Amino acid sequence: IALFGWSRRVAVYDAVVKGGREGLEIAVAIVPFLVAILVAVGMFRASGGLALAVRALDPVTSLVGFPAEALPMALIRPLSGSGALGVMTETMKIHGPDSFVGYLVSVINGSSETTFYVIALYFGSVRVRAIRHTLLACLGADFVATAASLLWCRLFF
Repeated sequence: IALFGWSRRVAVYDAVVKGGREGLEIAVAIVPFLVAILVAVGMFRASGGLALAVRALDPVTSLVGFPAEALPMALIRPLSGSGALGVMTETMKIHGPDSFVGYLVSVINGSSETTFYVIALYFGSVRVRAIRHTLLACLGADFVATAASLLWCRLFF
């Protein structure tokens, strides 16, 4: 890449320094949004909100065969990737990686997105406030990913 830039008479070092400066400015701009979403997820888990949501949703999800043990992953994954990794690790310790629940949380983790994290981080950093259509589309995609994860895990495991 450096040789290609040099052959085109680009000041390669200056371009790298400028790109690094812009990258650092972007990182500084997104840190407040990153901290806000991570604090919110921590508060949700620590307050018992996650456990309350699992208890409320279990009667409905058990009708379609979705185990209550996998509900924390389905609820945390749209909020935080690191929170979802923690939930997945806990689930693996309790149920084992080769259990149905272990397979299910792994597939959910790999096939869904951290919707609120991405929206808060990227939309917030560029000051976009009208997010309702994006949010609905993303949450719909997360729901489909979770439902498809259940379907494929039932078929293969």
